[in-house]
Amino acid sequence: MTIPPAEDRATQPVRLLIVDDDPLVRAGLTFMLGGAEDIAIVGEGTDGAEVPGLVDRLRPDVVLMDIRMPAVDGLTATEALRSRPDAPEIIILTTFHADEHVLRAIRAGAAGFVLKDTPPAQIVDAVRRVASGDPVLSPAVTRRLMDHAAGTGPGNGRGDRAGRTERARQRIAALADREREVAIAVGRGCSNAEIAAELHLSVATVKTQVSRILSRFDFNNRVQIALLVHDAGLLDGGTGTV
Repeated sequence: MTIPPAEDRATQPVRLLIVDDDPLVRAGLTFMLGGAEDIAIVGEGTDGAEVPGLVDRLRPDVVLMDIRMPAVDGLTATEALRSRPDAPEIIILTTFHADEHVLRAIRAGAAGFVLKDTPPAQIVDAVRRVASGDPVLSPAVTRRLMDHAAGTGPGNGRGDRAGRTERARQRIAALADREREVAIAVGRGCSNAEIAAELHLSVATVKTQVSRILSRFDFNNRVQIALLVHDAGLLDGGTGTV
């Protein structure tokens, strides 16, 4: 299977580590991703327990990891990895469209997740996007996760949701006006280029603003910014005023 290379890929290919306890899944992923010229599969793992050692030895840029494994699951492995300096980006691989485990993984610093039945070209694109610093959640899946995070799912009380909204609004209020505008645009799923065009900024300036927001809140990725903005009630027609 031939997969066309990215239009603007880096000189060095993205170093990818695949972790899944199912040998057929690993074989399928290796086959489909091995056709991309700008992705190099540097190794495979069968359980989250192996991940720290594999990362130390292979130095991947991205880890594509199953969320459910017998000994150490992908969630625990994600939390451990993302607490380390210079951690690789992580994509969670799952059969579930949205559940509390995926949400927890994203809050722990995973860059997003893809479903196991995702078309090959989209999985390749997900690896490329995460390597370049973009999250990999589709709008539909993002909405389901955000609804769960905001307390609209089963078993979440209104009191919890109100408290989360108030805390998120307090954090957003600490941002400068331009940072708040950028954060809301990130929450809508806009890329850096789209934000730059909308706010009449350079892409470099947008990147700087996003980095400042991540640093201010000790976040690992843009998905966490999006969740915060959603928690604050600033999407779906929100004005950005807190």
